[in-house]
Amino acid sequence: MRIISGVSKGTHLKTLEGLNTRPTLDRVKESLFNIINNDIENSIVLDLFSGSGALGLEALSRGAKLAIFCDNSKEANKIIKQNIEKTRMQDKSIVYISDFQVAIRNLKNENIKPDIIFLDPPYKSNGILKSLELLVDLDVLNENSIIIAETDDKQRILKEIENIKLEIFDVRKYGRVYLIFLKL
Repeated sequence: MRIISGVSKGTHLKTLEGLNTRPTLDRVKESLFNIINNDIENSIVLDLFSGSGALGLEALSRGAKLAIFCDNSKEANKIIKQNIEKTRMQDKSIVYISDFQVAIRNLKNENIKPDIIFLDPPYKSNGILKSLELLVDLDVLNENSIIIAETDDKQRILKEIENIKLEIFDVRKYGRVYLIFLKL
């Protein structure tokens, strides 16, 4: 896995060993960033369920001003910090070793409203639903926030989130992976 574009282009990132995480494939990541490319410059990015931090670091490489990484795994956070150092993005990064709910509450308390939010929880979890509910309920989104949720079960996720006050403005399929794009 590597940074695809920007100031850190070509930098190889460390990933977690084992099957507990699944890094977003480079081709999916490249397509995703082509879609949101015009929204990245000077943005605040929230990378929930960060894993290796690849999505947040790609955004920083492409001009985001701040990336907030959150993963409750100590092993993941060790890898995230190593990748932040490897890309020299320490001054633009905040890392939460916590549950995603704690991270979202911290954003509320610090009055930080991310512009781009990546949600890539374990596929069989309710992480997308719970994250979206909390982001909306705590008013952590700004009027231009874009949320990208990754799943392998589009129908289940669309059914779960149908009553949340967010607009689905795009859905893309890459192999067995779906990216669902949402905004207020």
